[in-house]
Amino acid sequence: MVNLRTVLTNPKYIAVGVIILVAILAVAIAVPLAVNSISSENDATEETSGRSVLDEVPLIDGHNDLPHNLYRLEHNRINSFNLNRNLKEDSKWGVSPNSHTDIPRLQKGKVGAQFWVAYVECNTQYRDAVERTLEQIDVIKRMIARHPEFFEYVTSADGIMQAFEFKKLASLIAVEGGHSMDSRLSMLRIYYELGVRYMTLTHTCNTPWADASPVDANSTAVLKNVTEWGKNVIWEMNRLGMLVDISHVSHGVMIDVLEHTKAPVIFSHSVSYHVNPHHRNVQDDVLERLIANNGIIMVNFYPGFIGGETIDDVVHHLNYIKSVTGPDHIGIGGDFDGVEKTPEGLEDVSKYPDLFDMLAEGAYRNGTTFEAWSREDLRKLAGLNLLRVFRAVEKVRDAMWIYPPFEDLIPYQEFVDAGVENQPCMSDIDIHKT
Repeated sequence: MVNLRTVLTNPKYIAVGVIILVAILAVAIAVPLAVNSISSENDATEETSGRSVLDEVPLIDGHNDLPHNLYRLEHNRINSFNLNRNLKEDSKWGVSPNSHTDIPRLQKGKVGAQFWVAYVECNTQYRDAVERTLEQIDVIKRMIARHPEFFEYVTSADGIMQAFEFKKLASLIAVEGGHSMDSRLSMLRIYYELGVRYMTLTHTCNTPWADASPVDANSTAVLKNVTEWGKNVIWEMNRLGMLVDISHVSHGVMIDVLEHTKAPVIFSHSVSYHVNPHHRNVQDDVLERLIANNGIIMVNFYPGFIGGETIDDVVHHLNYIKSVTGPDHIGIGGDFDGVEKTPEGLEDVSKYPDLFDMLAEGAYRNGTTFEAWSREDLRKLAGLNLLRVFRAVEKVRDAMWIYPPFEDLIPYQEFVDAGVENQPCMSDIDIHKT
């Protein structure tokens, strides 16, 4: 048996010990270096990927119709409805072609803020549009309240950022279609008080004061664009601090709104007419005016509007719009749950990171390359552009607080011209018969 004294004094043992010590030190140094090398490589990949941008700024989607599906499939009875599960496995929701949203997929998609849409059909105009819209606002608020660990109800740009800091999905309310206010500015004000932060001026139907986009496909249509009273709707939305949404409206309405608004506007879910000449899409002259307005177009994913079936077609619209407006006027408005078909590669709300990766890489899936989007451009696309617009609208609101609400009723002649004066319930509408 070798004692400690022999080990410490014998040169042979000392030499062996030194060799072992050197080996141990070499391993101790090499392993962390190797691990750090792998970690650094992974960190670099993550930092340069498009999807990592969504950890830095909130992805703000301008349009999701999940609340309409709550009405359509659950009749707004959600006390026992669980959104925190894979709805693709649900016997009812799973077979619906326009069900694209649930909490697990929202989390996978890194969604930071969502405008939930209180939509009711055009055939409710001057019937029960107001009541139905109020019900949809109610179900949105109840949906948010049922999942406080995931959702945060917000009504401001700062609220979006606060929710993002707490890793909650900022949830905002929108109304899709001016028919929801039944030409009553009082209802517009009430909607704002209830948390509505944008209203789309029309859906697919005209209102007495503004044309919807289908008139542009009708060669016999008599165009009114935005009427004089309709300009008061825009003014009142500016005064309230409600974002003016000009998706769905006619080309003439787009031009009129951009001429008369005092605040930047949004297209909550629209794409380029140049890429796909559909009446629902936005022409280049409007995109050029949008620059001067400092507004934003939030790109839609619906194949019927993008004119294609894949994520490549969405990227093509994004690239083209960016070539016209620059990177400061683009956002995302997927239109999930509001359409029955989605592009391959953007099937549901979980797929946003794939889109941002493609833009960062500068390559379509078909192999064609394009100029890659810079990290700052992707940050703007994700949410910074919408936050800038939102804050500008809030600033206009704060400057217009001295003005009283607009009270003039819509002239009776505008109902006559719109052909709605004999519709049911018209006797209950307050109008000027002069």
